Amino acid sequence: MLIEVVTLFPEMIREALRHGIVGRAQERSLLRVGTCDPRAYTSDVHRTVDDRPYGGGPGMVMKPEPLCAAIRAARARLPAGSLTVAFSAQGERLEQARVRALAANNALVLVAGRYEGMDERVLETEVDLELSIGDYVLSGGELPALVLIDALARLLPGALGDERSAQQESFSDGLLDWPHFTRPEEYAGRRVPPVLLSGDHAAIDRWRLKQALGRTWLRRRELLAGVTLDAQRAALLQEFLQEREQEDDT
Repeated sequence: MLIEVVTLFPEMIREALRHGIVGRAQERSLLRVGTCDPRAYTSDVHRTVDDRPYGGGPGMVMKPEPLCAAIRAARARLPAGSLTVAFSAQGERLEQARVRALAANNALVLVAGRYEGMDERVLETEVDLELSIGDYVLSGGELPALVLIDALARLLPGALGDERSAQQESFSDGLLDWPHFTRPEEYAGRRVPPVLLSGDHAAIDRWRLKQALGRTWLRRRELLAGVTLDAQRAALLQEFLQEREQEDDT
């Protein structure tokens, strides 16, 4: 997968991507991430990339000329038809389904805005999709770009040590993940659930699905609206809730 990030802080992107799964994906030539700085496409001695907003108000706005030129230069390094994604508060909320859809692309241009945002004409003429990673304010689009790159890298074949990890993580089937445990068997007076020590893989799978359903119901109930609960899943969720009610009564 080829990604170009248009950013005023290329070192921020390059340094963050040196580590972990994303770093290994690049070492294995599964992912290539380049950067393009709009300052390189300015014509004045001060390399100006922002200006005051028309209509007044606080802050500065990214100028369209250098930003559009940088986006076009980044796009020119990728295959024709590559998607251009910008990050903004008004963008579509980034969800795992969108990550999977974007992972099907061979190449992406990611545009990281700064200041109060970018000139609207940049979005109108150069951007195919706007994304948001949440309803809060950040200083720029670099962190959202890194979030998306990390999420994409995990879906690349060969990026993870065990390909099943990407299939079993939270949101992979619309549910939160189940609880995880490792050695020792007892810690702080709490023991690993006996079923996980049983060696009965069918029972373990059943327990994990029940916990995922129950945890989703408790913590992110709105996610269940997008999940089809067959008879087995409905029964497991009911069993989870009954067990929890019994625990609360004791």
